[in-house]
Amino acid sequence: MGKGKGLFRSRDKPQDRLDSGFGRFLFGFGGTSSGKAVTERTAMQTTAVFACVKVISEAVASLPLHVFEEKDNGDKTRAKSHPLYNLLHLAPNKEMTAYTFIETALTHLLIYGNFYAQIIRDGRGYPTALYPLLPCNMSVDRDKGELRYTYDADGGPVKLSRLNVLHVPGLGFDGVLGYSPIALAKNSIGMALATEEYGSAFFKNGANPGGVLEFPNTVKDITRLKETWNAGYRGSDNAHRIAILEEGAKFNPISIPPNEAQFLETRRYQLEEIARIYRVPLHLVGDLEHATFSNIEHQSLSFVKFTLMPWVRRLEQAFETSLLPPWEQGRFIIKFAVDGLLRGDYKSRMEGYAIGLRNGFFSVNDVRSLEEMNLVPKEEGGDFHFVNGAAILLKDIGAAYKIQPNKEDSS
Repeated sequence: MGKGKGLFRSRDKPQDRLDSGFGRFLFGFGGTSSGKAVTERTAMQTTAVFACVKVISEAVASLPLHVFEEKDNGDKTRAKSHPLYNLLHLAPNKEMTAYTFIETALTHLLIYGNFYAQIIRDGRGYPTALYPLLPCNMSVDRDKGELRYTYDADGGPVKLSRLNVLHVPGLGFDGVLGYSPIALAKNSIGMALATEEYGSAFFKNGANPGGVLEFPNTVKDITRLKETWNAGYRGSDNAHRIAILEEGAKFNPISIPPNEAQFLETRRYQLEEIARIYRVPLHLVGDLEHATFSNIEHQSLSFVKFTLMPWVRRLEQAFETSLLPPWEQGRFIIKFAVDGLLRGDYKSRMEGYAIGLRNGFFSVNDVRSLEEMNLVPKEEGGDFHFVNGAAILLKDIGAAYKIQPNKEDSS
């Protein structure tokens, strides 16, 4: 195999630009077609972006995170004595809780497309602390086939090895770096910012009695008239005041002009557009126009399955590969408890539990664990599995009604 043509040459370094056809930097914040510059801060000032990032990050951060040990027979038990358990379940460092850490991780992923954290290890190689790092200050390169991270800290660049960095990439094209959803969708977000600015200007400058003044003759001092009118009726603070007309003027009220009505439609459409980017149901960002009692539950379950679960799995696998030592991978697993979010309403849960108990695949303690209730002691039958005794094989149907020979007659 010729040199440079084999499969074992060093991989290319991660690219800071998007693939051909995009032509923008990875963190391609900046100018948009609407004329509004989009950055991570201006994007978060858009209520739709803020609501989507908030609902996803808080939902994932609310899930309990546990370390489990998997036995040879397939049973899983919480590994509370494992060095990682309290780190991920309670506090990853002295400055923040596990909730804040996961919330920060999701916020970075939803804004920048990547999450980085510095791993502090003890002499055995187990993590003792995790500290989030700003993605906009991190650069990734390759050195002899190994990923190397350089963080732009206050004291200058700091080089970190792959072993000491927890890196969770979002959606990307090379499997190493994720791309910022804000940068990829900045034209939509820029339009939302532009419509908000337009609306602010409309309410700031609009003259509210909302109409036109008609004069029978030529107005002599139109400058004075305009100043008097604006001083008394311009701006939202003067809304609904009684107008006093002079020089035979008539006030003709008008409705919202077509361009203003289109502005309202555009604002609504941009809300839907940004919710579509993050795959968030509209009722979770405050739009209940199309929500009904019957479909909100199904939309919420869909949100868990198709929005939260991909982020959860992304975090779980990154934690297992970066935080667990190689000799423990496969035996110990890191999982979020998502069962609570996937459950339906109380009546549906009880009916499902009843079916499980009757058919033997649930014990009483299985149900009580799902409902976060205290367990029934094993000696009192809490772990027993029961099956309805009326179920019989098809071939045995009617066997009890067959005529049996009389013992006395046979003798």
